[in-house]
Amino acid sequence: MPDGYDQFVTDRLDRLLRYATALTCDRYLAQDIVQDVLLRAQPRWARIAAMDAPYLYVKRMVTNEYLSWRRRKAARDIATSSKTLDTLAPPVSDPAIRHAERDAMRARIAVLPRKQRAAIVLRYYEDCTDAEIATVLNCTEGTVRSHLSRALQALRSADRLVEVS
Repeated sequence: MPDGYDQFVTDRLDRLLRYATALTCDRYLAQDIVQDVLLRAQPRWARIAAMDAPYLYVKRMVTNEYLSWRRRKAARDIATSSKTLDTLAPPVSDPAIRHAERDAMRARIAVLPRKQRAAIVLRYYEDCTDAEIATVLNCTEGTVRSHLSRALQALRSADRLVEVS
């Protein structure tokens, strides 16, 4: 079923790249992750396509690859430049203040633990429900809520530190 696979890649590659870029904060690492995942998915495409939500399954593969031990060293070197995501989805009439705030938020998100960062990106960037996030992260919905709560608490604490400085 190569036609189905080719169509899937044509339809979803941009979304997968944006998702991986938001997770990694590094466009090149995101491209590597998505490429590796799509190469692993191709021979298994008949089984993946038969699932209820093939895109969600492939997104989970991207998440797992991001969380993988093989990528830990690369994930420590995080680009906080707004150019990375802006090239994939350019902002519309975004004033300089918003750029600075976005860069500061990306820097705060970049230091979160990996699963918390993944949960934040899935919730607020990909607009996923707790159930969808749980499926992608392979955990319970309660764990998802815990990751989100801790991440938001850390982001609020970081925000308060910035205001005091």
